[in-house]
This record gives sequence, C-alpha cells and structure tokens, in this order.
Amino acid sequence: MSLAPRCVLVERATEYTELVARHGTRDQVRFFLERRGLALEEVERRHRTALEARARVLGAVPADWRRATAARDELDRFLFEPEDVVVVLGQDGLVANVSKYLDGQPVIGLNPDPERFPGVLVAHDPAAAVDLLRDVEVGRAGVEERTMARARLEDGQELYALNEIFVGHASHQSARYTLRLGETVERQSSSGVIVATGTGATGWAASIARERQGGAPPLPRPGDEALTFFVREAWPSPATGTTLTGGVVGARDELVLTCELGDGGVAFGDGIETDRLELDWAQRVHLGVASRRLRLVSGR
Repeated sequence: MSLAPRCVLVERATEYTELVARHGTRDQVRFFLERRGLALEEVERRHRTALEARARVLGAVPADWRRATAARDELDRFLFEPEDVVVVLGQDGLVANVSKYLDGQPVIGLNPDPERFPGVLVAHDPAAAVDLLRDVEVGRAGVEERTMARARLEDGQELYALNEIFVGHASHQSARYTLRLGETVERQSSSGVIVATGTGATGWAASIARERQGGAPPLPRPGDEALTFFVREAWPSPATGTTLTGGVVGARDELVLTCELGDGGVAFGDGIETDRLELDWAQRVHLGVASRRLRLVSGR
C-alpha cells in the first residue's frame, strides 16, 4: 500500500519571533527598535502577514494528505521522503536552502510578501496553494527543472547547491590549492573559488562578472547543464599563477581542486557555512553539474 503524499511546509522564523526570543518581551522589543529609529508596528505587520499566509497554506493541504513543517535551521536534520511535496513559504533564498536536501521532490514556492521579496523562485501567491497542490497530486502541474552543482570528496562525502559552491578557507583569507580543468593545471593562492549555476548567475557570480568588465566567462541559464567558475583575487607569485581564473564547466567536465591547507579548508553551498565539507591537505574536491535537479512547480 503506497503512502499518501506528505506536504512539507518549509519556513523561517519571522523577524518578530526572533526579536522576542532574543529580548524576552514585546515591550523590550519595542524599546530595542525605537532606540535604533525603527517601529515595532512595521515588524508586527510583517509578522501578521506571514502568519496569515502560513494558516492559508496549511488550510490548503488536502485532508487525506500527511503534513509536516521544517524550519530553515532544521533542514540539515529533517528527513525528507520520496512522496513529499515541498512548499516553501518565504523568500527566494529559502528555496536554495532546502533544494540541497532534496532528490526530485517537487517544490512549490509561495511569496507571502511581494513588496519585500522578488519572487523569482517563490513565484506564487499563497492563495494558489490549493490548486497547486492538487495539480501536483494529479500530475498536471508544470515543472521547471533547474541545474544544481555538486562538490564531491574522494571519500564519498557530497554537497549540493542551487546557486553556488564556495571552496577556500573558512575565514575567506588566502587559500592555497591546485586547480585543474581538463588538461589545464595551475597552482594558486586566492580568497577562494566560486562555482555557480544558472540560478546563481544573478547573485554572487554576477557581481564578480561585473567587476571583470567583459573578461568573465559566459553565465549559464537556470536550465543549462553547465556551471561557471570564478577564482577570487588570485595572487601571482613565483609559485602561483593567475591564468585559470574563470571558465565554464560542462555537463561532462569536472573542476578539480586539490587543497594545500593544513586546516581551515572548506566547501559549502548557497551561503550556509555551517553545513560544509571540511578539507585537509592534499584532499581533492571534484566540482561539477549534479545529476539531481531542482523541480520547481511553475503552474499548469
């Protein structure tokens, strides 16, 4: 007997909730904000908006479905199931946060506050949750597949990202390593390497590309099976070079980084530094296009 679908609502605490947890009471929050020229009422308005959207979404879950909730800081410990339909309520970054823990489950992105959040990945109004969940259940929902990046160590440890993977020193100070793409190999010292997907091409990677004023490699589109890599602030010396500082990693390619740090070497995805791979001396990181993809529900 197959299990009924499970709706997993992914959310993060509101600013008001975090402030009360930090300061203890509503009056203390007001005091804290007013000392900084901010109004409690605006924070409370955003909190109410989020709660109303949350209630609307939970009310939209079909009665015969199972349901669960997962906060942003619980995602690395939450056990997703193959039958899950993941509903992200919040800003675009929350979709990136959860995507690295999924393996083909459909994701519905709902934007509770369009005046604040661009809604690139959370493109739907919470009021659309009823129709979207039913469309997924009966197989008529449109799905947009987005390429993800993967970092793999030789001991089998893996890490996935929707936007980009950073490899370097945990403090972002100078890191020493050898970089290889195909037959090209270079020993480098830099403030780290970024490998970006087409989804991430509008963020960190785009900022680096703008600074290079036409000297940057082309940025992929979200569905392209390719990545772009950038070396940040490569330092030339008698032992290190600066020629392999950007390029394209195709679907069958790998960018291989061999760590030359005794400690502090890390790889992490989408800005979540606490969920990372630890790198040691001579350890290799294989960076490339992931076999799994984000399945983002786009409607009918």
